[in-house]
Amino acid sequence: MTDTRRRVKVYTLNEDRQWDDRGTGHVSSCYVERLKGMSLLVRAESDGSLLLESKINPNTAYQKQQVVFLNPFLLCTTSSSALWKWKGELFAICKDTLIVWSEAENYDLALSFQEKAGCDEIWEKICQVQGKDPSVDITQDLVDESEEERFDDMSSPGLELPSCELSRLEEIAELVASSLPSPLRREKLALALENEGYIKKLLEIFHVCEDLENIEGLHHLYEIIKGIFLLNRTALFEVMFSEECIMDVIGCLEYDPSLSQSRKHREFLTKTAKFKEVIPISDPELKQKIHQTYRVQYIQDMVLPTPSVFEENMLSTLHSFIFFNKVEIVGMLQEDEKFLTDLFAQLTDEATDEEKRQELVNFLKEFCAFSQTLQPQNRDAFFKTLSNMGILPALEVILGMDDAQVRSAATDIFSYLVEYNPSMVREFVMQEAQQNDDDILLINLIIEHMICDTDPELGGAVLLMGLLRTLVDPENMLATANKTEKTEFLGFFYKHCMHVLTAPLLANTTEDKPSKDDFQTAQLLALILELLTFCVEHHTYHIKNYIINKDILRRVLVLMASKHAFLALCALRFKRKIIGLKDEFYNRYIMKSFLFEPVVKAFLNNGSRYNLMNSAIIEMFEFIRVEDIKSLTAHVIENYWKALEDVDYVQTFKGLKLRFEQQRERQDNPKLDSMRSILRNHRYRRDARTLEDEEEMWFNTDEDDMEDGEAVVPPSDKTKNDEDIMDPISKFMERKKLKESEEKEVLLKTNLSGRQSPSFKLSFSSGTKSNLTSQSSASNLPGSPGSPGSPGSPGSPGSVSKSTSQMAAITTKGGLVGLVDYPDDDEEDDEDEDKEETLPLSKKAKLESS
Repeated sequence: MTDTRRRVKVYTLNEDRQWDDRGTGHVSSCYVERLKGMSLLVRAESDGSLLLESKINPNTAYQKQQVVFLNPFLLCTTSSSALWKWKGELFAICKDTLIVWSEAENYDLALSFQEKAGCDEIWEKICQVQGKDPSVDITQDLVDESEEERFDDMSSPGLELPSCELSRLEEIAELVASSLPSPLRREKLALALENEGYIKKLLEIFHVCEDLENIEGLHHLYEIIKGIFLLNRTALFEVMFSEECIMDVIGCLEYDPSLSQSRKHREFLTKTAKFKEVIPISDPELKQKIHQTYRVQYIQDMVLPTPSVFEENMLSTLHSFIFFNKVEIVGMLQEDEKFLTDLFAQLTDEATDEEKRQELVNFLKEFCAFSQTLQPQNRDAFFKTLSNMGILPALEVILGMDDAQVRSAATDIFSYLVEYNPSMVREFVMQEAQQNDDDILLINLIIEHMICDTDPELGGAVLLMGLLRTLVDPENMLATANKTEKTEFLGFFYKHCMHVLTAPLLANTTEDKPSKDDFQTAQLLALILELLTFCVEHHTYHIKNYIINKDILRRVLVLMASKHAFLALCALRFKRKIIGLKDEFYNRYIMKSFLFEPVVKAFLNNGSRYNLMNSAIIEMFEFIRVEDIKSLTAHVIENYWKALEDVDYVQTFKGLKLRFEQQRERQDNPKLDSMRSILRNHRYRRDARTLEDEEEMWFNTDEDDMEDGEAVVPPSDKTKNDEDIMDPISKFMERKKLKESEEKEVLLKTNLSGRQSPSFKLSFSSGTKSNLTSQSSASNLPGSPGSPGSPGSPGSPGSVSKSTSQMAAITTKGGLVGLVDYPDDDEEDDEDEDKEETLPLSKKAKLESS
């Protein structure tokens, strides 16, 4: 069984003065040779990795603190600076389960123990190393003090406060100020204030000072109350924020000595700020909690001066107090079914007047905002309650109203729901589509609000576009055995909603340029294009069918003529995303409608300017070239080459032309392409070193360098892979035009001889060698020595022309013609022919096998 006594969470304090959870593990203390001292070690419970290795230094101040379990999933410290998340049980007691210390000037650490026994055990080890009594809560004072003062503080039972009198306010203020730097003195001061009911006595003196207009006394009280806030004690806050004391505390904080005149905070809270009950709250405890939270929030935001870097950490318990109050308020409202039922009934009631409805919506918005303080488990229950109460139908009614403020608040509420659970929203809109017309569907109302946003910067439209993007994102859609949310929802969206989204785009692109090209319209169209681009990337046949059937791309490219560069770039990005899919359906659609024309026109209109438009267009054509999209390459060169051929500062378009010519070459010579296909097959691949050796032999060695008696084996007898074969073929094609007449002469003579070329079979061994075998003897090659009846053979009158002796025509079984040119002089060819005639057959066989 796992030892839970030493189970801890490790925390570090970040730059924002918030605690970061570094993981859960088990702590131990042992001697570490590398650190040369006793150290604290924490190893992760998941994989045993080292989470913490910290030497216990004799002069480091370690502090043991109380942790108050206020919530099953939250706990806060009574004297430290943050909230800790811990999945524990709900406790109503306080436990010393936290040890905090500083490793360096800006590096604070904390260990939060699951059990008090484990905390006490480690605390004893720390105190043993430092020679301290384990009963203390802090091993060192954080300020430089003399040994006598430190001893006095450790040995004295408590702090004795001066009597609470008007004449001793200055003395009290000095005592409070002097205690703040020392954690031990702060602790003792806080205990003294709690035990003696000192705060209420101070507030009584406050009334006396105000009646006497004793400004000096009021200034001292300001410093005292401010110092009490910095003690960071929940028990003191409970007293100060009680119904009878809170307004007097705020009154004390009105008299800041640094200001020439006092502030009127109490006047604002009692006369200006009005509490509105949109729905009557019957629970007095809930009502009191709402009042208290509002006033404490006001103190934090408006009354207390902005804390310094050193004081900021001292107000963490105040933040926690507000936080937990909000959690309690949400929980109490959520449990009041009558309250929520009345709320939603009045929201959807047509008889509710506009002012009342606005108040109801604002309340619901604030209610949802408070829910963000809940832990995930409690937030799930909260939104499930709202869903059961009918929040989505209520929002549908509210969004259809004319009041802009009400619609804006409803949009904020909708954003909370989408961020929390988009599947819940999708399920609702698909169900309502079976009953309502497209015009009043919730998503269509959202789209209409986005289109009709009156903000010049389209702040609301940007928010709504983000929500739509979340809803149509397949990544957060569920797929179960019985239903696929992606298929169902996307089918619904493209059928019922997409036409509403694209309506402004289609209305503005009926001609060759945008009919409206003002800044706000351009921004809106850019937002729509951004969502459509997202759909192209993440949706499949739905968006493809919509684009092709509605001719969307052609309409989008009209925006390339916009005077707003950002909109033209959005249109270009949309097309680039389509081309990037390399989908032939899209490619045929682009070619059929000549949809490169607006892009080429924009490129030419941009001129020689080196800007984003220029780079983006060149990148698109470069992508087509690099990816070798054959259909688009041919289309661009055939239709737009004359416009682009003069662009020479990049090689993109010349590279496209070269690609196009290679394609045409393969089309005009399909047999060459067939050879390339055969040789590309993996069965015929050989070792790269063999390829290099053969390339050296057949393409870089002259016949003069060969030894006497060696036969010249044509390169076509050797098998090449795709890359090796390209170079000689290209060289051959370049020389082909110069020798066309001689080839015709050879072929004519061959046909006149009345003989068919023998059929050959290419066979390749599994190693690095290749053999050429034939159905007839190698001596029967047309034009080769010893071939009966062929020109130039001993039994044939006359001789073949010199150019003919430089080529060999080989017909394979697959109809493959291998043409190899030997560019050596005539005399060398004649000499080699003579040598080859006398070469023994055994020698030839040996050469063929090598």
